[in-house]
Formats: sequence, C-alpha cells, structure tokens
Amino acid sequence: MLNSVTDAFRADLKARLPAAAFRDLTPNYLEEPRGRYAGGDGFLIAPGSTQEVAAVVSACASAGVGIIPYGGGTGLVGGQIAEDGPVPVILSLERMTAIREVWPDENVMVAEAGAILSSVQDAADAVNRLFPLSLASEGSARIGGNLATNAGGVNVLRYGNARDLCLGVEAVLPDGSILRGLSRLKKNNTGYDMRHLLVGAEGSLGIITAASLRLFPKPQAEGAALMVVRDPEAALSLLALAGDLLGSQVSAFELMHRQGLDFLAEVGPEVRAPFEAPPEWMVLVDLGCFAGVDPAEALEQLFAEAAERDLVSDGVIAQSEQQRRDFWVIRESIPEANRRIGSVSSHDISVPVGRIPDFIARGGQALAQVGDFRINCFGHVGDGNLHYNVFPQPGKTRADHEHQRGAVKRVVHDLVAEMDGSISAEHGIGRLKVYDLNRYGDPAKLAAMRAIKAALDPKGIMNPGAVVG
Repeated sequence: MLNSVTDAFRADLKARLPAAAFRDLTPNYLEEPRGRYAGGDGFLIAPGSTQEVAAVVSACASAGVGIIPYGGGTGLVGGQIAEDGPVPVILSLERMTAIREVWPDENVMVAEAGAILSSVQDAADAVNRLFPLSLASEGSARIGGNLATNAGGVNVLRYGNARDLCLGVEAVLPDGSILRGLSRLKKNNTGYDMRHLLVGAEGSLGIITAASLRLFPKPQAEGAALMVVRDPEAALSLLALAGDLLGSQVSAFELMHRQGLDFLAEVGPEVRAPFEAPPEWMVLVDLGCFAGVDPAEALEQLFAEAAERDLVSDGVIAQSEQQRRDFWVIRESIPEANRRIGSVSSHDISVPVGRIPDFIARGGQALAQVGDFRINCFGHVGDGNLHYNVFPQPGKTRADHEHQRGAVKRVVHDLVAEMDGSISAEHGIGRLKVYDLNRYGDPAKLAAMRAIKAALDPKGIMNPGAVVG
C-alpha cells in the first residue's frame, strides 16, 4: 500500500537534499500534450546528481511513497501523469543535463538523462558525428525519457529505436542503489543485460540517470524527395525498390495521406505544399549518402525507375538543404494539426510491413460501421509503424464522439492483433494502454513482467499504475 507525501516526509527530504532540488509544482507537470490526463497533486523534486536521485528513491522506499519520473513531459500515453491515488513525488531530471564525455573515435557519448534530445544531437554534431534519434518533440524531449519509452522516430529504418542506440545505462533502482552500467563496450556477455531491462520500462523498474549512446559517422550528403504514389501498396513497392537501389542510404521513408494536408490547410500550422493539388497518398524519402553519391541524382534514378513501374505519378526532389528541411516541416507539422483538430482516438500501432495496405483498407471499412469519421493515417511505413488517428467530421468535436471512443479503439486494436501487430509501436504503454496490454499481450510475457516488477520493486513505488498497472 502506497502512502501520500506528508509534512514529515517533506522535512526528511529537505534534510537530505540541497535547496536547489526543490521546485514549485506548476500546472505543466500535471498535464500531458493531448489533454486526456490531468495529474492530481505531487511533490516536485529536481535532483542535480545521481546521488541526489538515489537519496530521493531511498526516502521514498522507506516511506512507501510513489515516484513519478518526469522527463520532458512529451509522452503521449500518460506515463508522466498520475490522476489519482496517494500524493507522489514527481521526480524531474531537468537539472541533470550534462554531456559528461564524448569519444568521437569510438562513436560513443555519455549524456545525463535530463539532456534535451536536440542538445545530444548538437553535441554529436560538434565532433562531426551523428546521433540519429529524431522526432518531432526533440526540442523538449529528454534523452532519459526517450530511453525509458524506447522512442522511435523517423530514422528507425536505418538506425533502430532508442534501445539500439544505447550501450549502457546508469540508473537508480527501487531500493535506492545505483546501477553503474555506463559501458562503452559493444560486446559484453556478462549475464542479464540490465540496459535492455530498463530501456522501455518507462520508469517502472528504476530511474535512468545517464546513458552511453552510440554515435555514427555523418552522411557525406543528404537529400529528400516527396513522391506521389497511387496507394499504400505502391508505397511498399517503392520502399523495396529504394532498398534495392540505395541500400542503407535510405534514412527515412514516411507515408502521408491527403487528410494530413487537408488538416494543415484547415487549422495550420501554415506550410507550403509542394503540389498544386494535394495527392491522396505520398511518401517522403530521405537519404544520407556515402562519399561520391549525389542524393539528388540517386533520387532522380529512383523516381525514374519507379515511374516505369507505375509506382509514382509525380514528385519533387529537394534542390537544397533548405528545401529538404521544408519537406520535413510538412511531415512534422501534421501531429500539431491533429492536436488542433482533436482526435476521437489516436493509435500508435505497428503491423508487419507487408500487411500495411490490408490494414489501412480494412481499418477504414470497420470504422465506418462504428460512425462517420475522418482518418488521418501517416507514419514510418519503412518499419511498419503507423499513426492511425480518427477524427470527427467538420462541425463536430471529439466531445461529440466521446461515447464511441472505446469502440473505435477496440476496432483498431482488434485488427492490429489479428494481423500480428503491436498496439504500441513507439509511444509506450504508460497508463493509457495498461488495459490494452493486458487484453492483447502474450500471457507468458505478462506473467514474466509482473514477476520482474515484484522482484525489483516489491513496494510498487516506481511509476505506480504505469505499464503493468
């Protein structure tokens, strides 16, 4: 049984920590981006070191007080928000932002968990290296949260998820002990890999305080193109062709539907569309090329061969780095337009890449039996991850369909399960999807997860209510 923060507990922590660790609890710590969850209360602490994090966790373990880890607050599944229950400690990593060390010749960096993702990218760039994790919230998301949720983003096709970019972690475990696992090794077979256990656990097994991150050589040249495809099936054929012609130089392959462009025109953000008439389907192909390869020429060759196979009907190839960035502005503005419209239900799902066209066709048909909706389907089709979001028709709001929200989610997730997919591709489970994980998850895996949670966190203080409920 968890306890609430009490005056005696506050006094104990104030005796253990410097004054700089204590912050006023402002509303942003009790909100999440989509407005689905609102936290009840909390005692905000921002430790300045791993030792201070350990002091907080030790005190919470002794008092039976829950801890809600807080990174950049950008999570979309309620993992950083506790709506009810005993008043917890909200532990923010915002003061732990140091890039501790960089070894460019080894392609390794050690960053503290509170470092903003864009700052990690900049630190890599300063030594002529690339940290490839990239997502729309990279200007505010923190690397600790990215690792805790095993974030994906646009470059998974080439470089993998956050898990694949992590060599080791430093973390505070639920009893307050410090796991010192900041390995620079790529090969280390010494038993259970605690890094993989903590990455993706969403703070339910411990708090990541720093990480050893993989860096990569920067591409010699980059380029991008927007290509109009007749349908999702043609997009997959284009993806296969791009792989045949360009191999690992394909960094990202994003599918976008006309509905996303229509939302941008309806509510903004204002972006310049490259086509006079919005196409029904288009893809954004991004390249990071080897020495001696001109990305524009490579994309021209790809377009020409795709046109011969009737896969594409129109396209625009970036002629400058600014134009490439403009293409990405279109893709990265779609989630903001979605937020302004207000979804009935949003879904971060994945299915086997070859089943994407069937999923999109069947999903629309099934939802039509539930109600009259607009569907904005877009995402990282190169790795099977779709953001399949359902919206009200013009003149309606999501509140008008709140009674149908559960049915909409059930239709989408049932179809995902039928197609051997995942109801959470890159956003995590948080509190939003605990029920769904229990419904669709493998029973043996769920039993193992509960056993691990009970063994490492027997008092249940680490992010209570998240992931395993």
